[in-house]
Amino acid sequence: MNEPILIAEHLQITFASANSHLEALAEASFAVMPNEFICIIGPSGCGKSTLLRILGGLVQPTGGRVLLEGKPLTKPQRRIGFVFQHATLMPWRSALRNVMLPLEIQGIPREEAKRRALELLELVGLADFAESLPRDLSGGMRQRVALARALVYDPDVLLLDEPFGALDALTRERMNWELLRIWQKRRKTVVMITHDIQEAIFLSDRVLTMSPRPGRIEKEVLIDIPRPRSLDALYTPRFLELTRLLRSSLRWTS
Repeated sequence: MNEPILIAEHLQITFASANSHLEALAEASFAVMPNEFICIIGPSGCGKSTLLRILGGLVQPTGGRVLLEGKPLTKPQRRIGFVFQHATLMPWRSALRNVMLPLEIQGIPREEAKRRALELLELVGLADFAESLPRDLSGGMRQRVALARALVYDPDVLLLDEPFGALDALTRERMNWELLRIWQKRRKTVVMITHDIQEAIFLSDRVLTMSPRPGRIEKEVLIDIPRPRSLDALYTPRFLELTRLLRSSLRWTS
């Protein structure tokens, strides 16, 4: 039987200043299996993004720990890729050179870095825009460049922090389909934060729900809709049933 690739054990975090203490995360414990796609949903301000940053080694918890294949995670690692809500591309670099950047930092020879970056741009459907600057790309295209950049060094785990939250509804729907297509080709382990219940159901193997701040993992829902999925899945009775179940399980106030 497979062992979890990522484990959160009793994660807690309090942000302290001279005048106040803010308990952002009260309790988060769960395990993620290899190649699994998990979404985490919850009300605004419940600590979802903070939790994701802890999983990526970007923030250290006040209590608890993260294990990556059984070993404590205390700092960012190349085995974990991260995509933020905003693409954070370097505006003076083309799409290709933005994707190449992590490989350049690692000292990968230029031609090898270019080959791998072009392969990822092909995967996300942007090979024809390799020389375009971010200002000449749509919001959805910029997010696809950011996704390619996160995948270019072949991480084992991909963390997505509301990556499509700033997009319009139609673009977001297309990006969900594109993300699912890419995941099915690369089969990375994915943990994604979202506010969108339908998005979570469409993409996930499991959905975790969080309480209002201080955040706790309150419920786990198995998404038993068969894969591969198409947009037609959104209109099935089971999809609607899962939507009702998740909506009723969320608490919007403490």
